[in-house]
Amino acid sequence: MTASRVAAGQPVVQFHGKWPFARLGGAQEPLSVLFSLANLWAHARGLRRIRRAIPASYPARPYYVALALISCAAWVLSAVFHARDFRLTERLDYFGAGATVLYGLYYTVVRLARLYRPGADGRRRSVLRLWTLICAALYAAHVGFLTLVRWDYGYNMAANVAVGAVQNALWSAYSVRRWRRTGRPWAAWPGLAVAWLVMAMGLELFDFPPLWGALDAHSLWHAGTVAPAVLWYKCVVPALSLPPSSFGCRRGLALTAASSQFPGQGRAGRYRRRRRRWR
Repeated sequence: MTASRVAAGQPVVQFHGKWPFARLGGAQEPLSVLFSLANLWAHARGLRRIRRAIPASYPARPYYVALALISCAAWVLSAVFHARDFRLTERLDYFGAGATVLYGLYYTVVRLARLYRPGADGRRRSVLRLWTLICAALYAAHVGFLTLVRWDYGYNMAANVAVGAVQNALWSAYSVRRWRRTGRPWAAWPGLAVAWLVMAMGLELFDFPPLWGALDAHSLWHAGTVAPAVLWYKCVVPALSLPPSSFGCRRGLALTAASSQFPGQGRAGRYRRRRRRWR
């Protein structure tokens, strides 16, 4: 139908709210599949870096690992959905994306408020348990509403944007605060990563018919999230935990070892004398 419209000089239109794409290898949206897999690669690579370079004794390591695992699962579901658009694959894709966004906020608060620290007093442990329960309840309510009450695209988008905006604001505020206190280049990395994500998300606003039957605004959004993921694992995560030499970042992040909280085993022990509080 689309081919006949184009041959007749008529514009390409959406069907049931979706643009028509040229299939490749059975994939309905081939470039969105490709870019979803590229994001999967970025997070899987980051997971390997975390497991290889951050000692198991570091208390924040499980939160980094969980962030990478949830992101990997979400991008697998995204690739599956864009390959074959069914009701089940669509819902799993949306639930995976929601889990990534909400866990990102959960992890951000845990990391910036230092709720992960060992030996924390009872009050801090209680706050961590409460925050965990709140986020789990919010995700359960989100999935329950979409599944049992109403499948609402507008609500889903608004919920994800709101949670993502809070997360991005927290990291931006952290970068500004650290930059003012230290003047070091590494302080800008978290803010740069989230700013890049915001700009990439803005590509969704430019809705247009797929170029060459494959490249649309949504696939560009997926393409735009690969680089921030690489940056996050290569520079931001070590900037919040390990000396950058462990991850290949340059000297600009050298003083970030001060934030390490290792018990002093192996490589991390060399930096223990330089630890400082980040408050």
